[in-house]
Amino acid sequence: MNREDEVKNEIEQLEEYDPEIYTLTDDDGNELHFALLGTLEHEGAVYKALVPVNEKGEEESDEYVILKYGVDENGEEILETIEDDDEFDRIADIFDDEFSDIFYDEN
Repeated sequence: MNREDEVKNEIEQLEEYDPEIYTLTDDDGNELHFALLGTLEHEGAVYKALVPVNEKGEEESDEYVILKYGVDENGEEILETIEDDDEFDRIADIFDDEFSDIFYDEN
């Protein structure tokens, strides 16, 4: 496969990528949009890796955030910041390993 064919293949794969978009509200009431990169269940908890996107769904950053999935007192699904540094570091390491495997496989 020549380089032109490789580029066309990569473009086709990107065009097929249709991420789940989350609209979250920050503490100041601003709505922010994120695309789901991955979900992880670890030790009974669920975590989501999200990348900021604009209103068209285009990525705005190379960095992603990790939020913990939960349910509030009203039974509503919520995503919240991981307050415990050790917990965050463990989950970030797992996501980093997962993503490095994916990106390594693509090359």
